[in-house]
This record gives sequence, C-alpha cells and structure tokens, in this order.
Amino acid sequence: MLIYIVRHGETDWNKEHKVQGAVDIPLNKYGIHLAEETADGLENIRFDAAYSSPLSRAKKTAEVILKGRNIKIKEDKRIQEICFGAYEGMCIGGEKMDPKSGEFNKFFVDTENYVPIDGGETVPQLMKRTGEFLRELCENKELSQKNVLITTHGAAMTALLNNIKENFDVAAFWKNGVPANCAVTIVDVKEGKPEIIKENVIYYKEQVRTWKVGK
Repeated sequence: MLIYIVRHGETDWNKEHKVQGAVDIPLNKYGIHLAEETADGLENIRFDAAYSSPLSRAKKTAEVILKGRNIKIKEDKRIQEICFGAYEGMCIGGEKMDPKSGEFNKFFVDTENYVPIDGGETVPQLMKRTGEFLRELCENKELSQKNVLITTHGAAMTALLNNIKENFDVAAFWKNGVPANCAVTIVDVKEGKPEIIKENVIYYKEQVRTWKVGK
C-alpha cells in the first residue's frame, strides 16, 4: 500500500494567523489553486481509495485532487484537526495578534506545557485517535496493494507522521515544523508496517506563506 498524506490548501484564517482547529473554515482561492497544482503533480497516481477529515477545507482539497476520478471520499473524524476549544478564532501572529495569545502559543513553542481549555484536546489525545486510524488503515488487507489518498490538517498530519516515526515525545511534536499547505508525504506500507519514503513534497512553484508564531 502507498499512502499519500496531504495537508489542506490555504484558508483565510491561515493567512490571517487565526487559530483554526475544529472550526470549519473553507479554502480560499489561493488554497484551491495550491490544491489544483498538487492535483497536477499527482495526476499520474492511480488512487484506489480516499479518506478525508470531515472539515470542508480538507474534503475540498481531496475533491480537487480527485477531480475526474470515480472515487468516493470517506470522511473520518479521527483525522480531523485538533480541537482548540475557546482558543479557536484567536489571532496569534501579525499586526492583529491577540495580546493574550501567549498561553496558546505554547502549543507550537513549548508543546509539553500546552494546556487546552474549554473542551480542547491534548496532543496525546490527538496522537491516540490518529494512531488508531493509521493502524486500522495499515491492517486493511483489501487495500494492501492499493494507492490511498488522505487529506487532513497541520497538527493531525504531524500526529500521523509522528505515529509512523514512533515519536511519542510531546516536547518533540513539532520537531520537523508545521507542514506547508498541500504538502504531501508518501508512506509505503508492507505487511502492516508503514514507512515514510518522501516527506513534505511540494508540487507548486509559489513561495507558500509559512506559519510563524508571534510574527
């Protein structure tokens, strides 16, 4: 099995440095463009199955990549973005940065000391649900010789990759940074064991906006 894990395209909240999480913010025009460029890069891949977070920004990314192909996209909440509770919608960068954003920013710069609020998830909870999804997928014998597309989110994608790498250290969660919008990681699964063969591949020429806390 070959798995292609893709982060969704850009949204206005990505652009404005707002905490997005489980709130359903759609792709903007630039985000759709990035997905289209990624679709061109993956046009020669014969996808046999597709899984997406239920959130529209991830599902739209899958729809763009799979345009013209008769593949049903299966939604799975286990690969939905981490929920940030009351932090969602807070601006944590740029000129409009919320002066109270320091505690939330620990999620990126001091992850082991990040404390979720008002129903938000912890990083171990995110690791657990994405890990369960990954194990179930890798053990699916019907897909053992297939190509599978997964569209998800920055933290959820990082959790999937950390599960593959067996990196369960919360302090090292962001060791490789935040995946760029529409970054693609390719995973080879043999006898149920996943191995990353290419990580964070970009199929577009633009200099995508990067997420920088407090900038």
